[in-house]
Amino acid sequence: MDIVLLIIGFLCTLIGILGSFLPVLPGPPISWVGIMLLHMTKPVPDNWVYLIVLLIIALTITILDYVIPAAGTKKFGGSKYGMWGSIIGLLLAIFVPVFGPFGIIIWPFIGAMVGELIHNKDQKRALKAAFGSFIGFLTGTFLKFIVTVIYFGLFVWKAIEYGPELFSFGS
Repeated sequence: MDIVLLIIGFLCTLIGILGSFLPVLPGPPISWVGIMLLHMTKPVPDNWVYLIVLLIIALTITILDYVIPAAGTKKFGGSKYGMWGSIIGLLLAIFVPVFGPFGIIIWPFIGAMVGELIHNKDQKRALKAAFGSFIGFLTGTFLKFIVTVIYFGLFVWKAIEYGPELFSFGS
């Protein structure tokens, strides 16, 4: 059972990293589930304070991911159209690899710009708002990515620390 928990936990931490870029997956909470599953194995001791602190961080980053783009958009005079355009642009970056690896940056900006132009015909104001929405989106994504990579590192570190017991197979 410990091996199953270890494998599922490892997959959760990897999916969490993907979730830092995919808006449909809450990356930090999924990564936290992976760490929790590791702590549910027999060899790894329960450390509820550690798990609760990591959960609070994961939930805080997830909430901030919704607040930061809105704040960036508002700061630069944008609307929800720009935020939604940025999210749609990100989805295009994932499924339409026109710009290669730079698509993850270019598509959200284009989406934010189109969204703002739909809402506001003033091109200069739309460009400024799109830039704010884009900066907010990138900031939230970066924070999620950093947290999920750290959680992945914590998972691997604990798995290595308790590796001999996790892989002993009852001998």
